[in-house]
Amino acid sequence: MLGNFEYCNPTKLYFGDESLKYLRDELKNYGSRVLLVYGGGSIKKNGIYDEVIQILNESHKEIAEVSGVMPNPTLEKLYEGVNIARDNEIDFILAVGGGSVCDYAKAVSVSVHCDEDPWQKYYLQGEEPTCKIVPVGCILTMVGTGSEMNGGAVITNHETKLKIGHVFGEEVMPKFSILNPQYTLTLPHYQMVAGFYDIMNHICEQYFSGTDDNTSDYISEGLMKSLIHSSRIAMKNPNDYEARSNIMWTATWALNTLVAKGKTTDWMVHMLGQAVGAYTDATHGMTLSAVSLAYYRYIMPYGLDKFVRFATHVWDINPNGKTKEDIALEGLSAMENWMKELGLVMNITDLGVNENMIEGLADSTLIMNGGYKVLERDEIIQIFKDSL
Repeated sequence: MLGNFEYCNPTKLYFGDESLKYLRDELKNYGSRVLLVYGGGSIKKNGIYDEVIQILNESHKEIAEVSGVMPNPTLEKLYEGVNIARDNEIDFILAVGGGSVCDYAKAVSVSVHCDEDPWQKYYLQGEEPTCKIVPVGCILTMVGTGSEMNGGAVITNHETKLKIGHVFGEEVMPKFSILNPQYTLTLPHYQMVAGFYDIMNHICEQYFSGTDDNTSDYISEGLMKSLIHSSRIAMKNPNDYEARSNIMWTATWALNTLVAKGKTTDWMVHMLGQAVGAYTDATHGMTLSAVSLAYYRYIMPYGLDKFVRFATHVWDINPNGKTKEDIALEGLSAMENWMKELGLVMNITDLGVNENMIEGLADSTLIMNGGYKVLERDEIIQIFKDSL
């Protein structure tokens, strides 16, 4: 392990099929005015909404609501939530949904008492909150983002064609999150497998950096192998509780900052995917699957030893009699086969991108360092072309 770091994750987790009962105890720690945030209405169809409302009423909470939070929360929706929170003098925000709803709740939490424009302050200038932060709790209904145990909040600005994430500090992380795997069983197949790949890519983005013998990499390899194993079970039987619970737990640990420790991390696949998402509003996990193989094959020569390790440790590729390049490529082919097995989107054309959009996508792609290769603009263009 190289470098120096500190580690603190203040989010308290309640996990299991009876975990919602702990909401009552948590609500005692916050004020009486609660903003309930949720998505398109699926929680009303599956009964989760009624369960949560009952607990809020029994806890004598005054409830305001923001519904219709979309998979890629927009700046306009953020402004709407901030105004509702201000009008109702909200004490606490309860997010019920997937990662986008949790992201959105955190973005609202840092904006309610902020006199500055949140897009300028947090997303364009990358500043940290200097105002009072409204506490957030999460009830997770879809796995993938890890937003239930981190400070990340991604917002899309359609006007400028930018989708930007801000990772806030521990003061913005959810105070608690309730993880009931049963709540994920009704997800449509498309959303389920998109979440699976989001998890995988979160781990890869942290794994493909650094060259030291790092404990975080061993943890990452175990998480990836668990995900691959459980995803195949879930593909055959989406209602397999054991598989879905393992996937839910893996998703949380994939992006709660643990496996990033001692790592420089490489988030370029997310930057490429988020540019696609800003243009198409495509499902986040699918934007990642559509660009990741082209990216990893491009940077593989710059981090060859780690790609060899990925092939042998995660995909069980036999290295005997093969060059490092052959082993590494065989590992990426194994991942590609697994992705196709899941039914992921494998190119950006299927998400609505055409060659005329490539220049604009490149302009919307933030360039990150920390990986094995810092990309130039022409390289980004080539990767997008290879992803068509």
